[in-house]
Amino acid sequence: MHKLQQKLLELAERKNLGKYTLREIGAFVGETSPQKIKHHLTQLEKKGFIAINKMEQTITTTKQQGGTAKSPLRGARLLSIPILGAANAGPATLFADPANIEGYLRVSSSLVPRPRLAHRLFALKVDGPSMNMAIVQGKKIEDGDYVIIDSEDRDAATDDIVLSVIDGMANIKKYYVDEENNQILLMSDSTHDFPAIHIHENDDFMVNGKVVGVIKTPKGKGKK
Repeated sequence: MHKLQQKLLELAERKNLGKYTLREIGAFVGETSPQKIKHHLTQLEKKGFIAINKMEQTITTTKQQGGTAKSPLRGARLLSIPILGAANAGPATLFADPANIEGYLRVSSSLVPRPRLAHRLFALKVDGPSMNMAIVQGKKIEDGDYVIIDSEDRDAATDDIVLSVIDGMANIKKYYVDEENNQILLMSDSTHDFPAIHIHENDDFMVNGKVVGVIKTPKGKGKK
């Protein structure tokens, strides 16, 4: 764990950090950059060490909730992540209908990013090799894997890996804003040579969430 994260975690056990500004929190731990404090608090939340409730202005630790801040595996539970079909990691040709749940991915919360936000997550099965060099949380996105999508995280920036919907079809790509040419590029990250998809602001296109994790399928088990 990063040293600053460790300091923040220890501080959160003694104080309710939700009542302080980022600068005030930084002063407690000897860090002058509010951006660094925000980043490391976000990382602690993603790892399941703390829970941030902006409405109630609270930041609580796993330890305070009856778990342990030193062991993210203790207290892990089995999650049921809805599977909303498949998404091409190549051309956008497979439909993912949020109203048509095909099943559930049963997976330990210790394997899922943002487990405290499980109500926002869904899974799609990857079909195609065009993102097989992209890495999310240390795992490559390969044919047959499941990607975990945060459906409420739609504020995409350059280099984010997103689930886009083009003319009603699901597609996983790296997002790139080309301001010079007034277009958005959806780019592959692959051992194969795939052309980018060029999107204009007037096209039937939307970002339907960011890829926040990958659940690996053992080799040879990705397809029936």
